[in-house]
Amino acid sequence: MLNNPFTLVGKYDVVLQGSQTNINNYLIKQLPKSTVFLDTKLNVVYASDSLVQEFNLPKSTILGLPISELFDTSDLEWSASMKACLEGLNQEKEIQQITDCTNCTIWVEYIMIPWYDQSENVIGIILQLEDVSNRILRELEQDKLKMHLREKSEIANIGSWEYDHETQKLSWCNTTKKIHEVADDYQPNIDKAILFYKEGYSRNTISLALFKALENKQAWNEKLQLITASGKEIWVNAAGKPLFQNGIYKGLIGTFQDITDYVMSETKTKESEHLLRTVIDSLPLNVYIKDLDSKKVLVNKSECDYLGVDDPKELLGKSDFDLYDKDMAQISRDEDLEVMEFQRPILGRETTSVKKDGTSTTFLTSKIPLNDDDDKPYGLLGISLDISDLKQKEHELRDLINVTSLQNKKLINFAHIVSHNLRSHSANFSMLLDFLVKEVDEDERENIIRMLTEASDGLLETLENLNEVVAISTNTNIEKKPVDLGRLITKVEQNLTGFLQTNKADIINEIPKNTSLNVVPAYMESILMNFITNAVKYKHPDREPIIRLSLTKNDKDTILSIEDNGMGIDLNKYGDKLFGMYKTFHNNQDARGIGLYITKNQIEAMNGRVIACSEVGEGTTFKIYFDETN
Repeated sequence: MLNNPFTLVGKYDVVLQGSQTNINNYLIKQLPKSTVFLDTKLNVVYASDSLVQEFNLPKSTILGLPISELFDTSDLEWSASMKACLEGLNQEKEIQQITDCTNCTIWVEYIMIPWYDQSENVIGIILQLEDVSNRILRELEQDKLKMHLREKSEIANIGSWEYDHETQKLSWCNTTKKIHEVADDYQPNIDKAILFYKEGYSRNTISLALFKALENKQAWNEKLQLITASGKEIWVNAAGKPLFQNGIYKGLIGTFQDITDYVMSETKTKESEHLLRTVIDSLPLNVYIKDLDSKKVLVNKSECDYLGVDDPKELLGKSDFDLYDKDMAQISRDEDLEVMEFQRPILGRETTSVKKDGTSTTFLTSKIPLNDDDDKPYGLLGISLDISDLKQKEHELRDLINVTSLQNKKLINFAHIVSHNLRSHSANFSMLLDFLVKEVDEDERENIIRMLTEASDGLLETLENLNEVVAISTNTNIEKKPVDLGRLITKVEQNLTGFLQTNKADIINEIPKNTSLNVVPAYMESILMNFITNAVKYKHPDREPIIRLSLTKNDKDTILSIEDNGMGIDLNKYGDKLFGMYKTFHNNQDARGIGLYITKNQIEAMNGRVIACSEVGEGTTFKIYFDETN
């Protein structure tokens, strides 16, 4: 039966549009019921995979087709329901005989409701169908059987028989003889009657029943198989009981009924139930049914596998508090109560399930209320799709996008720098060459040639700087190694001995001995060299330079601080340009504006980051954060 899962779809539902369309299409395709979304022209917009499978529709061509090409919609009742639905009226559940796209006549149970946009305009119809042909046919067969039984009961057409203990004579009525397919003058006896039952269970059962009736005066009522005189195998309901008169045993009396149609119908029902169970167990979804107390009354194989049990019986009767973390179980219970009390399904809600062993799984969960014939809730149907891998891929994709975005910004910035610098050099060369062509004075021509040479050297230096930046940005094979930071600082200090002595600079190393840092050795040496030489170059004119190095740690990063007592930098004025290429902040003739830019690139290449703290006239502190977890 259709459970009308569209009670949530109405004026306040999210409209399938924009960036949400792909997600909604993905969810609609997975709906367990056959569902189709139609626009106002009754063309197919969305359809669930279950619709395609249940009605054998062409999966690749269904979208965009009129519904009339999939099902015959010419019936007046069907057409009127669609027209009323497009006018904003919900249609009740109906059963109708229609013709599908293969010209087969089938019975369908359907429900249709208006499809609204965010402005409460009807933009189509949401239609759910179920092929109930087999059910209708079974109901017709069962009605037919009941009618036959009623007729037989009314006209005593249920076979009867009687056994006289004194004469040991067995008598059959004509209906009983007809069921056995024997002639009207056939004379049965106990032995012959037993031989009509199929050898094995049926014959043994009736023999034992007769023995108990004769010896112990016990009644019986058995469903057994019978082979008629013509060799036809049928099912019968054989009933009998001892007959007493004034307390004296006189014999046996009983009824005989052909129940073949009923048994076949029951067998088909069991086969259908088995098929449904097989389908549910084969779904790559966790499916379960809970009662009003949120205790499981049905679970499929996926739910058993997720909870680590082999037999569904191990889960039946248990609540989420028996299976999950207490906090997560309470959240689930609150959801269950919301669904059952307010009759509002939860569809596609992202939830996190934490089992008692701490294992966490992300699900896309749907919960649908189940109602009895009086429309009172008796439980809910739950469907959960494990999207843990999808969420992991989503995080990885987000990280990749962030890295790509950062690299793209760097690339754009680098392209602007290259374009600007090379264009400046090109303009300078063009101007000097133009002067050289027009100049006739030899001395002035030599001066222009000298300027051309200087311009050429400047261009070469620019290209070398750009090449160094490119080398850092494109080096994907950098290998970080544990480096003794104290030894590396000593090495840099030795390499700068003359420079430091000339400027009377003092380095105070407060980093503990044998401190190891996981870095790229060449980059780390270049970083220390750059910050130390900058601290000396931009020393305060009224005091000798002092550079202090220290190391701290937090939960994630190791932080190297390089502090000087130099001129300082006006960060309010230059803060956003501090690490830009060719940016200088003091009137130092040696300043090229490339050192900090390259240093920042080297730090970021090692998954680090750098910040500056400075006060004009007091000095500057650079803090380098090294993430040694990756």
